[in-house]
Amino acid sequence: MIAKTESQKSEYKNVWVVAEQLSGVIQQVTMELIGAARPLADDRDSEVWVFAAGPNMKGQAEELFSYGADKVIVVDDDRLLNFNDELVANVLGRLIEKYMPEVVICGATTRGRALIPRVAVTKICGLTADCTELAIDPENGDLLQTRPAFGGNIMATIRSSNHRPQMATVRPRVMKVPEPDT
Repeated sequence: MIAKTESQKSEYKNVWVVAEQLSGVIQQVTMELIGAARPLADDRDSEVWVFAAGPNMKGQAEELFSYGADKVIVVDDDRLLNFNDELVANVLGRLIEKYMPEVVICGATTRGRALIPRVAVTKICGLTADCTELAIDPENGDLLQTRPAFGGNIMATIRSSNHRPQMATVRPRVMKVPEPDT
């Protein structure tokens, strides 16, 4: 892995949520992740961006804004109706190169577990899977990723201090869904 220097890490900004869609409908885990991303972004004085790929995504962007997204990147394409992790990973990877998010989070769902490891490998960054809690270290800005370990008997907090973006998958239904504000 190629470690980032402090000055290189400072070039990365914003917390990204990867929206999950099924048959063109954004799934509830996306709203949970937006709710989890908001305090992370606030702690870093940055924004919450949502990446939404699939058919009919443009028409659903307003809903993502109502749950707290500051910006939404939409790839509205009927070819993405049936999940294709290779294609979506390629698009997401190119967007990560262009916009350099500091944090990328995705649902720890079947689709998220197929997509995000592929992106993490190509972007040469750390990934913590199956998180139940996320926070920002106030001293250095690292993402603190908490997940069960040793059969759930203890909770481990993991960080990817030397790489950006910092990536995590988050278990569905463990984060609170914010109230929508139209």
